Amino acid sequence: MISPAISMVGFYWCMLLNPLVPHIGNGHTMPLSLSNVVLIGMPGSGKSTVGVLLAKAAALAFVDTDLLIQSHTGKSLQSIVDDSGYQALRRIEESVLCNLDLSGHVIATGGSAVYGDPAMQHLKRSSVIVFLDISLATVRQRIGDFSLRGVSKHPDQTLEELFAERRVLYTRYADRVVQGDHKTQDQVCEEIRGKIHEEVFREGNQE
Repeated sequence: MISPAISMVGFYWCMLLNPLVPHIGNGHTMPLSLSNVVLIGMPGSGKSTVGVLLAKAAALAFVDTDLLIQSHTGKSLQSIVDDSGYQALRRIEESVLCNLDLSGHVIATGGSAVYGDPAMQHLKRSSVIVFLDISLATVRQRIGDFSLRGVSKHPDQTLEELFAERRVLYTRYADRVVQGDHKTQDQVCEEIRGKIHEEVFREGNQE
């Protein structure tokens, strides 16, 4: 369980101190309607690729928060982990997510986004959270040598341990769960569209 005191400290750290990244948006309160779709899940679950497909199909904009982190720090995720440790990457990620002020977007998050409770609560105010759920075997098949992907984990943590730890958090924050094993990315995209409330989507332009 995450301590309420720790969560509150994290919230104020994100919203007020925020020394690590520039502010994104104007800081106004998010709209009450659920106008964004946030994708969460393990590395290899297809968040970025499916996110682009979903944004195109639903006539929404797209943002990849891993790319935002790299843009604001001038470093790759792996460089951040190598230079400052995995906890530093998680703090930067939480700050970036806390400062997102978007509507009408598909947001593909990093696999470790769910470690920041203040960030996830912030996203939930304006977003439907979709967990792209894949098995450990599929993770292994898709990501190969995950040590090169900037994965935020304790140096001694195995992939199996990381998978089990994160799956609990993904399930905790998800509004919808979409199974990704043995499906094409287009199939996953269509299943997400079928599970999300209609008001999130506008019909995309037909080509």
